[in-house]
Amino acid sequence: MFDFSAGELVVVMVVALVVIGPERLPKVARTMGHLYGRARRYVNNVKSDIERDMAIEEYRQLQQKIQAEAASLHEAVGQTAEAASKRMQEINRAIAEQPADVKPLADADKSVETHKS
Repeated sequence: MFDFSAGELVVVMVVALVVIGPERLPKVARTMGHLYGRARRYVNNVKSDIERDMAIEEYRQLQQKIQAEAASLHEAVGQTAEAASKRMQEINRAIAEQPADVKPLADADKSVETHKS
C-alpha cells in the first residue's frame, strides 16, 4: 500500500518519538496498528466484492450466450424435423398414388421364385 524504505521508517519513528513522547508512543503505535488493520480488511472486503460482482457478470454473459446457442439449436432441430416430416408426406403420397398394376417389390420377388420352381 505505502512504499517506505527502512531509512524513511526510522526517520518517521524518531519524529514520532520526539513529537508524541515516550510515554504515549506505545499507545499511539497500537492504535495506529488497529487502524491499519481495519483499513486493510476494508480494502480486502471491497476487492472481494468487486471480484464477486465481476464473476457474477461473467456468469450472466455466459448464461445468455448458452441460451442463445440453445435457442439456435432448437430452431435448427425444428426445421430439420419439419423438413423430414414434409419428405415423409411426399413419400407416402407417392406410394399412395402408384398405379394398381405395379406390384410391390416383395410380391415381385415371390412371383419370381414361384416361376423358377
